[in-house]
Amino acid sequence: MPRKIIIDTDPGVDDTMAIFFALCSPELDVIGLTSIFGNVHTELATTNALRLLEIAGRADIPVAQGAVDPLTQPFEGPVPFVHGEDGQGDIFAPEPAGSAINLSAAQFIIERLRAHPGEITLVPVGPLTNIALALRLEPRIADWVHEVVLMGGNALVPGNASPAGEANIRNDPEAADLVFGAAWQVTMVGLDVTLRVHMKPDDIAEYAAHGNPMSEHISRILPHYRNYFEANYDAEGIFVHDSSAIAYLIDPTLFQVRRWAMRVGTQGLGRGKTWPATGGHTLPAWQGRPLVNVCVGVDGERVVALAAERLRNA
Repeated sequence: MPRKIIIDTDPGVDDTMAIFFALCSPELDVIGLTSIFGNVHTELATTNALRLLEIAGRADIPVAQGAVDPLTQPFEGPVPFVHGEDGQGDIFAPEPAGSAINLSAAQFIIERLRAHPGEITLVPVGPLTNIALALRLEPRIADWVHEVVLMGGNALVPGNASPAGEANIRNDPEAADLVFGAAWQVTMVGLDVTLRVHMKPDDIAEYAAHGNPMSEHISRILPHYRNYFEANYDAEGIFVHDSSAIAYLIDPTLFQVRRWAMRVGTQGLGRGKTWPATGGHTLPAWQGRPLVNVCVGVDGERVVALAAERLRNA
């Protein structure tokens, strides 16, 4: 049976690639998208999610709109220099025909988990606010969920939103600390591995030859995103962030994993830093915290090839 997943997302170019990758993978059954701020404001994230499902021919999948701000402070704002003003590489596509359902993201997550206990994996690829809100509203979801597989964090490498923090976690570190501390299994697919999943120019060019609406959309939105990466990193092409979490769901053997208790910095210069207890620390802040699966190694070429193969055969 395909694995039921809910993708919590802030589309976003890399979110777009991850959503299409998941929709093209028979191992996965995407039963909903929930929107969140991050790459764009939440309302635009909702619009983009609806549009992407229509492009994929999957307008039957519900979209629930999520939180507009982090748990404790206002949202600091989107990153148009990375993803474009529209979150889609400044292509400004037509408005979608559909609309979000009349449930908040947190309520949608709770209802679906209640209806399918033990069957659904949550796949947040943006800030973790919606997941934390659902947990606060109904703590029993920690028993109902199968697993939480997230894209975010940086255990052993520097951040990308600051020297300390990765962007998704830094956008709401209080929410992230709640999610990492809950009594469920969390797998963190963060910068430790995503910066080793390198989509090179030849890989990018291949998408234009696939001949399907999803790959054509990716080809249209990637130039803006690629320009950002090539201007700021010593590499041609892009690094593959959100799609790496989808690859983990399909084939976890592509990754090497360590298990550590995790805390998230919420103050000062360390805000957004994910702190693993790598030495088996027994300091009070880590005591009683569950072990998180932290991806620390990856076969990046195979991840890129898997995503391309799924879109090519869509």
